Order: sequence, then C-alpha cells, then structure tokens
Amino acid sequence: MDILKNILDDLPKNTVSSAGFEGANIVLYTDNEKFFLEGESRIKAVVDKIKKRIELRADTSILRAQEETEKKIRSIVPAEAELTNIIFDVQRSIVIIEAKKPGMVIGKQGSVLQEIRRQTLWLPQVQRSPAIPSKITENIREVLYENNTYRKKFLNSIGNKIYNEWNPEKVDEWVRLTFLGSGRQVGRSCLLLQTPVSKILLDCGIDVAAHNSEKFPYFNVPEFNIEQIDAVIISHAHLDHSGLLPYLYKMGYKGPCYMTPPTRDISSLLALDFIGVAYKKASAPLFSSSDIKEMVKHSICLDYNEVTDITPDIRLTFYNAGHALGSAMVHLNIGNGLHNLLYGADMKYGKTRLLDAAITNFPRMETAIIESTYGNKEDVVPPRQEAEMQLIELIKKTIERGGKVLIPELGLGRAQETMLILEDAMSQGMLPKIPIYIDGMIWDINAIHTAYPDFLSNSVRSLIFQDKNPFSSDVFKRVGSSQERKQVIEGSSCVVLATSGMLQGGASVEYFRNFAGNKKNSMLFVCYQGVGSLGRQVKEGIKEIKMQVDGKEEDVKINFEVDALDGFTAHSGRNQLLAFVNHINPTPKKIIINHGEASKCLDLASTIYKLSRIETLTPRNLETIRIR
Repeated sequence: MDILKNILDDLPKNTVSSAGFEGANIVLYTDNEKFFLEGESRIKAVVDKIKKRIELRADTSILRAQEETEKKIRSIVPAEAELTNIIFDVQRSIVIIEAKKPGMVIGKQGSVLQEIRRQTLWLPQVQRSPAIPSKITENIREVLYENNTYRKKFLNSIGNKIYNEWNPEKVDEWVRLTFLGSGRQVGRSCLLLQTPVSKILLDCGIDVAAHNSEKFPYFNVPEFNIEQIDAVIISHAHLDHSGLLPYLYKMGYKGPCYMTPPTRDISSLLALDFIGVAYKKASAPLFSSSDIKEMVKHSICLDYNEVTDITPDIRLTFYNAGHALGSAMVHLNIGNGLHNLLYGADMKYGKTRLLDAAITNFPRMETAIIESTYGNKEDVVPPRQEAEMQLIELIKKTIERGGKVLIPELGLGRAQETMLILEDAMSQGMLPKIPIYIDGMIWDINAIHTAYPDFLSNSVRSLIFQDKNPFSSDVFKRVGSSQERKQVIEGSSCVVLATSGMLQGGASVEYFRNFAGNKKNSMLFVCYQGVGSLGRQVKEGIKEIKMQVDGKEEDVKINFEVDALDGFTAHSGRNQLLAFVNHINPTPKKIIINHGEASKCLDLASTIYKLSRIETLTPRNLETIRIR
C-alpha cells in the first residue's frame, strides 16, 4: 500500500512539493502559500479517511527569512512570556521558541502560534525554559539541531519501514516474549517482544549491584540479533531500565529508541554519570559520550497518551506510571487489535508529593506485565503521612545530638520527593532550619524536573508556574566541588542528600566513609537496596567494611544509626500492587510478574490468582512465553 500516493491523490494537483515521514507521522511540504494558509480542511479530510497524523509545512522556498522571522516573533509574542531562545530547524521548516511562560507564546486557543505561522510561514513549536538552568537539556537540544539533516533522513527511513508493510486489517499472528533480564530478579530489565514482522526490546538496563556478567541482559542467545531489532522502548531513566542503551549503539544498533522527553534527558545524564563512576573506580567504561550522542540522535520522544506506530504491526502508547519523572507504562497494540499488551515496568499506584498515581484505564488489554519489587506479604508500605513523620523525627533526633544525617538517594525522583518533604517541614517549623546539602547529579535532575512540569503532580506544577519553584528554596545548598564536600564533612549538623542510592559509587560513598564512625550521625535509607550492594549489606547490619580510598584499602567501622524507611519507595507496595490489579480496566486475561526477587514474584502471582482467578506467570531469565 503506497500511503503517500493515496494521500496526494486526494489533494489538489500541484499543491504538495514533497512528502515524507517523521517516524509514523506523515509530513507534506507545499510551495503554495495560499494552500499552506487555507488548506487545513483538505488535510483534515484526508486524516479522517486514513486515521494517520499529517502535518502540512511550508517549503523552504517560501519561508520568510530567519532574521525577519525572529523580529516578527518578538513583536507578536507578549514580552511577559520572557523568550529565552529562538532556534531555526531549517531542514524541517520549524522554528523552536523557548520561553519561561510558554502558555503566553501559545495564546488563547493557539492564537499567538497561528499568527506566527500566518506571518512567517514557519511552523512554530514551543518549549519551556527550565526554571533552573539545565546543561544536559541544552546539550541534548544542541545535538538534535546539529544533526537535523541526519534526523530528517533517519525519521523518514523509520516511516518508510513502518508503511512499507503496513496493513490496516487485523493480522492473525503469534506474539512471544523472551526475558533477557528482570525474570525473578530486580535489575537489568530487558524483554524481547517478537512477532512474525517485528522484534522490539522493552527496556535495556544494567544491574549496578551485581558482579561481572550478571550485570547485563542475556544478549548471547539465538533470539537476540542486534541487526534485526526494529525498535527499543525505554520505560524510564533508572539505570536498571536504561543503563545499557548507549552500549547498543556502540554495538552497531542504528534504529529508534522511544521514550518520553524527560526520560531522554535524564537517561543521558545518568549514562554520563555512569562513565564518570567507572573512571573513579579506575575501570574502563562500557561506552563513551559519543555513544550517548548516538542514543540521543536516534531517540523519538512521545508524551503520555500519544499514539504512534513503531513497526508495521505494533502501535505504542505511553501512560503515566507514577514512578519517576517521565516514567511510563508501555501499552502495545499488536496486529492492529489482535493482542494488547501492557508492560507496567516500575510503577507507583499511589499519589506522592512529586507525581500523580499510575493510571489504570486502558483502551484494551489482554496481557499485563507488572513488577513485584515489594510483592510479598511482608511488603506492606506504611501510609505516606506516617512515613514522612518518621523521617522528620529521625532527622530531628540526630540534629539534637549534634550529628549529621546522610540520605543516599536515587538522583531521579526519590531525591526530589525527599526535598519537597524537608522543605515543607522546615517552612512549617517541624524541623530546625539547618543546611540541606545536595551532592551528585541530583541538582542537574532538579533542573530537568523544572523543564518538564507537565509531567509532575498538579500541586508541584502549579508552584513552578507561579515562580515558586520548591527546588530553588534557599534551604538547599548545592555541593559542586571536593573542597565544598570537605567543608560539609568537617562542618556542623546538616542533612546530606547524595547519589548513589545503593552506595554503589558516587558522592554518597564518600559521605558514608566519613560519617559512619561517629555515633552521633545517622543514615536513612529511603529507596530499594539491591542484592549485593553496599547499601544492602549496611541495611542488613554489617558493622565493618573494607573500602578502597586513593588506591589503598581502609577499614571503615559502622557506628552510626542506620534506619530504613520503606514508606518512601517509588515502587508500589504489596497492597498497591493488588489494588492496581483490582482496578485495572479492562481486566487482563493474563498477568506476568517480573522485576522482583524470586520469592516475591511467586508470592504475588499466587495471591493474584487466588483473589482474581487471573492466569499468572513468573518467568525466569531466558524463558520464552507465547502470549498469543
């Protein structure tokens, strides 16, 4: 089926100068100014007929000059919008307008954008300027615009591949899943989805707490051939889901990776940090910054609820997972309605200060894959308010005895939640106003949060829109150098939030080494501690450990108070997992349990079957399941 020919046949002759694809989206260019400004109804009629997204753009031959266009934009957009940048993507006839208040650039019912389009013929796109400057977001946008010629060809090739074999009818075919990682374990999430037409990777993670080959997904199996992978879908940016993606590009993968915009930015930042940690440990990193750039060049970003074809027989939609900024549950419509699969990845079925709860309503679903990180009977997460009060009391007790508090954090999501709790507690007088030091990549991830407030909870989004950004509060002090870190270690009572959350490299390890021997200090674990990690050993009560310091081995005695607060996990607790299954609509015919230690997967699967009579499976790594 030649979809472009069919579209052109339905439009007036000599109005379209060229036609192509941007992924699954169809893009038409016209050198007819009248048709560009007045042809919307004709385009809409074609969209209604073929049920595909079509965008009409002006051919470069009729675009207004860039200098003239910039002047027009600055005269049309109200000064209150606070424009920060105007970038021209000439290859695609798009002008990107960055502003602190993007709503004013859009205008009522899009009126300002329409006026820019009418007067300049460029297609305006609006981006929010981060409330906190974000170097990584700037660098990513730079990589995309520098490579816009390559991107245009790449996106067109994706569309050609999708529509070359596209069939609007329901296709009767088999669907199977192979677990290359996360089968009865937490870490290295990687699933291979296969149909007769497509091969898709769902996540591509690394187990940072494991050793040697146990860190990585099983790529040395007959089912996996990098040259046959059509697409990679990344649910969220945590390293156990995204950490090995740059390595795929190092290995020669040239296809698309689909994710939300915040996931792209944060996974790039975490990958760069992963390289830095490797160098600090005097080991060769798995990949380089050029491999991360390749990942960015090949990324295709989607918002929540945005539907797109990714292969001839698979359609993708992301839904809010409530786990971290930009985290998504992955809904796949396979065979044009033949089978619908939900890959839940990591999700939180409970509202937090930072994020809204994972959603439970989907258009269709026959199979669901859900996590079981906290899946057994003992994993009942205490109420949020109770956990917050416990955190505040433990900090207050440490400060009263003249100690320091270390909270090892996952840079993404978990740290920002803690910051919101502590900032609120200090503003209400529940905690004394002592410094809260932010070390590691947390500050950079804060900046990314402010660049994408639409992915945050209503309350935090509202504060950012009102220029009351809670992450910019003066109670937070950024630690950016070894000298500043030394001052914190030698200084008076304080709270330190530092990565990594499992004490696997990063700033938190240095604070741990310096704080652990003093009984006045304390360490609070607020996130999951992976099997084999230093954090897990300390949580389980180890009292002394040998650590490498400047190439020498040092004995570190653990005398400070250690507490673990499960109420802050970004994962769903046992009751939340069962509530999610109870509320999911439509009810799936089959539930596959992964991303949990073996006993937790089996316990959760057994309980779901007893309560709901839904077929449950708990696959091991390397196991293949036919789901259709």
